[in-house]
Amino acid sequence: MKRLLPIILLGVGILVVVGAFLFVKGKRQGESEEPEEEIALLDVALPERPVVSLTPTTDGHYLNLKIEKIVIDAKNLDYELLYKTKDGVLQGVPGSVDLEGEDSFEAELLLGSESSGKFRYDEGVEEGTIGLKFRNSEGKLLAKFVSEFHFQSSTDLLTSIDKVFNYELPEESEEFFVTMNTIGYLGETSTDIETGPYGIFSSSPKKVSGVVDLGFDNVYWWDGDKWQRLTENKASDIGIFFGATQ
Repeated sequence: MKRLLPIILLGVGILVVVGAFLFVKGKRQGESEEPEEEIALLDVALPERPVVSLTPTTDGHYLNLKIEKIVIDAKNLDYELLYKTKDGVLQGVPGSVDLEGEDSFEAELLLGSESSGKFRYDEGVEEGTIGLKFRNSEGKLLAKFVSEFHFQSSTDLLTSIDKVFNYELPEESEEFFVTMNTIGYLGETSTDIETGPYGIFSSSPKKVSGVVDLGFDNVYWWDGDKWQRLTENKASDIGIFFGATQ
């Protein structure tokens, strides 16, 4: 028996080494099977990018997604709204749409969930992202965009998540507001865009005047028809803005 003991110990040692090798190899193979990040085929210049907005409803339970000026020759659009609840739980609202023959798209996105006609609303949402992926007829990724949004109420200072854009109200407002980068812009500009475009979208149709801070002396505002340079950065209403050197 004593003669067999070294052989037994050697066999056990070999099994341990082989087992460890197979475990590490299997783990590495599992890691290599993780999906790689998709690389977009197109680098879309700012003038060709879609214009994206998220407008809150009066109860603050929905964000109305609107995408305008879709000039990318895409077959499908995948979109996903991501946000955190007041408890820090990440929630997602995904969707997909056929874009053939379309240059705009709208969808109502619920901040919560629905089951058998019963709704649960997520309270205390303050920030998140909206992501867009444009695909061709073969499903390949043509272009992708992501914009952060800031969801606010009961405040007199509206701000972008990156702190680049501020809009100071004359007094505190109880309406719901979303402040975000709109990815693209409407119309034609007479100057180069240095920062932005940023947009503010409200749950109320009432005009909301304010003072814009974009870090530039020249701030432009889209009045629904053309771009106007603001005097002393004072705006008569919210909307889409950008900063410029001229």
